Amino acid sequence: MSLGLLTIQYWLKKHAVYRPGHTAIVFENRRLTYKELYEEVNRLSNAFTEAGIGKGDKVATLLSNSLELWEIYWACAAIGAVAVPLSPLLRGQGLFNLLDNSDTKLVITSHDLVEHINAVKKELNNIPVLNYWVTDGKAAGYQQYQQQKNEHSPVPPATITVTGDDPYNIIYSSGTTGMPKGIVISHAVRALYGSLFANAYRMTPESVVMHSGSIIFNGSFLTLMPAMMLGCTYVLMRHYDAKEVVDTIHREKVTHTILVPSQIIGCLQKENFTKEHLSSLEYILSVGAPLLLEHKQELNKRIPGVFYELYGLTEGFMTILDRNDAMQKTGSVGYPSQFMDIKIVDEDGNEMPAGRIGEITGRGPLLMSGYYKNETLTRETLRDGWLFTGDMGYLDEDGFLFLTGRKKDLIISGGVNVYPTDIEEVVIRHEAVKDVAVFGIPHKEWGETPVAAVVVSEAVSVSAEEIKEWANRNLEARYQKIYKVIIIDELPRNVAGKVLKRELRERFAGS
Repeated sequence: MSLGLLTIQYWLKKHAVYRPGHTAIVFENRRLTYKELYEEVNRLSNAFTEAGIGKGDKVATLLSNSLELWEIYWACAAIGAVAVPLSPLLRGQGLFNLLDNSDTKLVITSHDLVEHINAVKKELNNIPVLNYWVTDGKAAGYQQYQQQKNEHSPVPPATITVTGDDPYNIIYSSGTTGMPKGIVISHAVRALYGSLFANAYRMTPESVVMHSGSIIFNGSFLTLMPAMMLGCTYVLMRHYDAKEVVDTIHREKVTHTILVPSQIIGCLQKENFTKEHLSSLEYILSVGAPLLLEHKQELNKRIPGVFYELYGLTEGFMTILDRNDAMQKTGSVGYPSQFMDIKIVDEDGNEMPAGRIGEITGRGPLLMSGYYKNETLTRETLRDGWLFTGDMGYLDEDGFLFLTGRKKDLIISGGVNVYPTDIEEVVIRHEAVKDVAVFGIPHKEWGETPVAAVVVSEAVSVSAEEIKEWANRNLEARYQKIYKVIIIDELPRNVAGKVLKRELRERFAGS
């Protein structure tokens, strides 16, 4: 099958022609229609072209959420350039590694971050100094983003042929383990994100989609792409704030939003996070990490019938728990999307029967093209068309997936496999516990033993020993018993919201 037309290149143009007056994006006090957005993106596309950016060239961003970042994504799509969104928290060697690995030709950043690029630019041989643009015009000696854009025509640039096989993104892994990896995502995959997920989420052109997390992460594309494919209104927040999330949903009549588990927990602290106040809401997607059962139940109590959960990897395999299954299949993360397949395998690659835990593998049309410039790792991860996820889980008799944790997070105590999620689901039920992460530390007798790091409510007076004793009374198996509970102010998370269990292990290994 030809992938020639399976691209995102003309989505914006189509909406500018057929629904020009519909609001495309809302960011703080600015609102752009599809016609206005198209003209802004055309100016930027022409500026890119004049700067020597062409098909296949890498455009990196070091930006927080902004209209500029949104425009850059669609300008890259229009001219066949490859968008490389990087975290604005990157510094030093980490920033150098990603700019160098990605073969970036142009970096777009903000004034307050220029110093960090200056700190590494002497080592970068592939980025001329004039190819740093800043978005606010305060850095003398640099070409300015707005100036460059405004000097160019709103007429679309000359057509560049893009096919579905052509790369659109390089998304770097969050780096929770080892060196970040550049995951190459094609136009065809992003186009399928639009169609498959719009269908799965029951989105329509009249939907209002809000995003409060950073749109540099792959999770944001789960609704970003469907919103643009359909021509929805996309409400982009500068950053997450629980009160602002609730207020924005109410004010803008938001229908669809993504929240990672820690953000859902934050929203649950707000009294007006209710169906009555947020009557427009049709969908909340939980992504990034498992949402513990206690929090799922509270969310469904507050706003029934809107909870979806997605398990997936940027590398391209996903399962979705539909809102109609959320309460019948509590604890599950759903089943594969259309055109996808799943297998649970043992260490030798043999398929496991229902109920047996093994490594989750999947295949389908959303798989990455590969890791950028790393064929060896690509071959290790993609084997005979199957993505080996490194995650552990099992399928029930109905084919629904249940996660038991990362392979690397598995605790082997006395030769028995102990899954941290099973323990976390118990500990979170304690009235004083707001958040929990269970990890293994070395033990001279058992090899490893479980430790729980917990965040407690200020409203309840409790000791670590009391939580430990309560949890151990409620845990089913002896080998699950917690060796120690450590009370901390907050769990360490990366910028994508994932708990950094490796950091916890390193911090408390000697406890």
